[in-house]
Amino acid sequence: MVDTFELTNYNFYSSRLDMELITNIVDTLKEILEEDKKEEQPLFLKVADNFILDIARKVVQEKKKTFLIGITGESASGKTVFVDNTIEAVVRDKKEGIYTVIRQDDYYKDTSKELIEAGSYDALFKTGFSFDTPDVIDLELMRKHLLGLKQGKTVVSPKYDFVTCVSDPNGDVKKPAKVILTEGLYVLNKEVRDIMDVKVYVFTPIDVIKERWYKRAVLRGKTGEAADLQFKNVNETAQQYIRPTYQIADCIINGMVDKDYIKVITEKIMSRLAEICLGGG
Repeated sequence: MVDTFELTNYNFYSSRLDMELITNIVDTLKEILEEDKKEEQPLFLKVADNFILDIARKVVQEKKKTFLIGITGESASGKTVFVDNTIEAVVRDKKEGIYTVIRQDDYYKDTSKELIEAGSYDALFKTGFSFDTPDVIDLELMRKHLLGLKQGKTVVSPKYDFVTCVSDPNGDVKKPAKVILTEGLYVLNKEVRDIMDVKVYVFTPIDVIKERWYKRAVLRGKTGEAADLQFKNVNETAQQYIRPTYQIADCIINGMVDKDYIKVITEKIMSRLAEICLGGG
């Protein structure tokens, strides 16, 4: 579905036809957002004033330009669920060139030496070490890879092991595509947000985040006091580094939404955009 038209950036209206398409897209998106508001758990909690118009322009103008979407939110807020279900809804095949995903979790710096020296996660956290500040992420490399993809280059992302804290530089091959999705705790922080075409914040209440986080911590080798120490740090650093970025987001997404509804509303948006761009709107 998504490969029948292209998401784009813009400069100015180039023709009357562009204006008509943009108007149709704006009206359609507003209609879908109004329908979404009626849901018990709407997907869109807040949309910036000019966001819909900007999206409409990006869809219509400069069709060959890559479209970079940055999605952030607190740990266990639902960023990955949102990205994965959006992709599943709009991409019917695995044809290359449609989308690429860059996950910030792959860019954690190697701290296996620190973990070994400390002897355990409990001991490591008691030294004051934190996995939840921007400086433990190689944002410089991540930015380089995102810019490379936007310029049509293939990159190799690192691969991080959350149990051993080992970072393998020979991770997954990422190929350039029309749409690049990047998600993580700090993708809207100052080091990378200026290269994003769309900025999305996923909001989830702290009690839900806490429940999700502890379940995932077990899978990453953290239980008992180690988990308690890290979650305390997660909450403190979120207040400093993550929550403030909602203010510069183009839209705020509800992290409580069922994954099936994410697929439903995404399919609706993409199918209507396709109809309009193919002359059916």
